[in-house]
Amino acid sequence: MESLLIYVLTGAIAGLLAGLFGVGGGMIMVPALALVLPGQGVPPDVVMQVAVATSLAVISATSVSSMLSHQKHGAVLWPVFRWMALGLVLGSVAGAFVADRLASRTLALFVGCGALAVAVQMALDLKPKAAAPLPGPGVLIGAGGVIGLLSALVGIGGGSLTVPFLGWRSVDIRKAVGTSAACGVPIAWAGALGFIASGWDRTDLPAPHLGYVSLHGFAGLAVASVLMAPLGARLAHRLPPQQLKRGFALLLAGVGLKMLIG
Repeated sequence: MESLLIYVLTGAIAGLLAGLFGVGGGMIMVPALALVLPGQGVPPDVVMQVAVATSLAVISATSVSSMLSHQKHGAVLWPVFRWMALGLVLGSVAGAFVADRLASRTLALFVGCGALAVAVQMALDLKPKAAAPLPGPGVLIGAGGVIGLLSALVGIGGGSLTVPFLGWRSVDIRKAVGTSAACGVPIAWAGALGFIASGWDRTDLPAPHLGYVSLHGFAGLAVASVLMAPLGARLAHRLPPQQLKRGFALLLAGVGLKMLIG
């Protein structure tokens, strides 16, 4: 019960921050879990694998509602999604099995670098200029594969990669965000299932778990983050957007440096 309460508190903070800064919770949940999991009996050599896997499992539960919300506004480019989804699934599953082979410290470096990259992007408000039309199926599948692989390694829904890619390919920003939300579904589901399969034979993880996914962590994070995200969103509308961006960039920079330093 104590561990479940710890995960609920972690999820509440992650959901509040995700709603406040308008981002997916993965970039917040993974570092938070990395701090919490050692105290819950997770072996040090797989702390990051469990953190990333549990984050993806939570995103798999929350990403569907986000996709449906964007679909109501006609913001999902389904032909683009269908081709990218094939690559996203393959890349995410591959990412889970690659993560299984990596040392936990190496995986932490990936997460740290990802957090710092997003922090720089937000701080400098970097947005790729439309430079090319939408590519054919082969390029969309390939791009999906790369995005899925990197997202599964870091434990995120891929929005920080998919939106810039689609923007660079001349997609309207609202449809880029909507299509990215849909792309988060195959990333999270395939990635979570990949971590379940790759960690299926682990007998040294605290119960209950499915592969690398902590079920207590999943339950606590999913419920609390969903409940707290709307509160964060309401707070966001009362604060200056530029200050919000800078605040989140500083938070991510601190998280990234913590992951890199250890």
